[in-house]
Amino acid sequence: MNQHTLSQRLERVAAHIPAGARLADIGSDHAYLPVALIHRGAIAAAVAGEVAATPFYAANRTVADNGLTQHITVRLADGLAAIQAGDDITAVSLCGMGGETIRDILDSGKARLNGRERLILQPNGGEQPLRQWLMSNGYRILHEELLLENRFYYEIIVAERVGAVTYTDEQLYFGPLQMQARSPVFVAKWQRMLRQKRKTLASLEQARQAVPEQKVQEIVQQVKWIDQLLA
Repeated sequence: MNQHTLSQRLERVAAHIPAGARLADIGSDHAYLPVALIHRGAIAAAVAGEVAATPFYAANRTVADNGLTQHITVRLADGLAAIQAGDDITAVSLCGMGGETIRDILDSGKARLNGRERLILQPNGGEQPLRQWLMSNGYRILHEELLLENRFYYEIIVAERVGAVTYTDEQLYFGPLQMQARSPVFVAKWQRMLRQKRKTLASLEQARQAVPEQKVQEIVQQVKWIDQLLA
């Protein structure tokens, strides 16, 4: 992967960034996503935010090597602190982190969002708490996608703030649109998850130390949901 050829996962993220957007790519790493999108004329401008020095310098290098310092601003900042008032951001992407991490970044940086941005999120696990945050903060899920890359399942969640939204516990767990679409890759993911959850339950039953009953009941509930989903 480089600034010209994105991974399959980032290509799918790119597909949901509106044409002509002013993008804030948070946790931009090498800034491959904003650089590729500017090269393609797909977005107007971008901010690449990085919290750690090494990827910050890498992003700066990618932007400079491509002669795009006029179009992409690289900032060393924690989460949404990379966004400044004058940036006029219309889309925010957060990719390749745990869902809880994405949720925490969005929550602690809420004041930096004007509520009109599209969020394009690609969590590595932890989708349920992330969807919970979106619902609690008035974001409707517009699109969900699941893909298998290098034997890992990756989810993409696209959301915009619309006001009060309600999802059931199961919708938060599986993804409301994923549940409807039931793509082959979605079914395969949950078949694999069901096997893992059953294995976990079996090993918990054999565990000598006491496991909190709530934890066990949580997994029992999830197994029930997955069984119903696949039935």
